[in-house]
Amino acid sequence: MQLFIGGAHAGKRDLVASRFPEAVWSTAEEEPWREERPAGRTRVITGWRHWLETALAAESDDDRLRARFGERLEALYQAEAAHDIEWVLILPEMGRGIVPLEPRDRRLRDLAGWLAQDAAARADEVWYLRHGLASCLKRRSAARSAR
Repeated sequence: MQLFIGGAHAGKRDLVASRFPEAVWSTAEEEPWREERPAGRTRVITGWRHWLETALAAESDDDRLRARFGERLEALYQAEAAHDIEWVLILPEMGRGIVPLEPRDRRLRDLAGWLAQDAAARADEVWYLRHGLASCLKRRSAARSAR
């Protein structure tokens, strides 16, 4: 699993598209981790902010939400080995800048941060983008990333 994270219009999509031109793209709302046999060797998942906003509206317990996110990430992680695919997650960075005044917006920011932490913990590589420049924050050299 690879994670690309950065602010709005930081260049995440362009970088992922150039590195993985054959990838199949989907959104988190389409829940591609539920597919029995995911199509494509490389799968890119975007749209996490909208997915988080929908989840926030449906669930008031942040601990339950984070556990649910963890289950989704674990399903992706397990599908990689089972189906010989690579997941590429493009997540929004919401932790920089001014803290929102509205409680719902602060909650969204917190949950996005937890999702990013949990995804980074499982990812073989983590890339942070700012101003179109990518920095590798994590690269796992274990056999899993040698695929």
